[in-house]
Amino acid sequence: MADLRPILLVEDNLKDIELTLAALAKCQLANDIVVARDGAEALEYLYCHGQYQDRAPGDPAVVLLDLKLPKVDGLEVLAKIKSDERTRAIPVVMLTSSREESDLIRSYELGVNAFVVKPVDFNAFFEAIQDLGMFWGVLNETPRAAAPTRAESK
Repeated sequence: MADLRPILLVEDNLKDIELTLAALAKCQLANDIVVARDGAEALEYLYCHGQYQDRAPGDPAVVLLDLKLPKVDGLEVLAKIKSDERTRAIPVVMLTSSREESDLIRSYELGVNAFVVKPVDFNAFFEAIQDLGMFWGVLNETPRAAAPTRAESK
């Protein structure tokens, strides 16, 4: 079995963070969950800058990315991840409350791996997060980065 890499949750809504963490904990994932509260913090994590300059090298198993974020929005984060050869293989799931067709289309144009609208119903939200966690955190296989890790390429 491959080593378990962390899941990067990029979300600014405290209630959604708490619900997501609870749902992931309930399905007993062994992956660490790293929470970034805005797009700028997510990019710092991915590229080992700022407060994350000393983190262990390596990519997350998946990025669960909200669309509407402070500082740097989700589409900008997605564009940066997918346009950089060092990070483009990282799976990104847009996890958003937006039902705008334009957000869906733009996300796929930029290379998102999945677009999930957050269910309003508590139980449906919980189940959706558990399914995402199990698939992207445990079942999905991704290639090991051929390029240097972010920490090595500073």
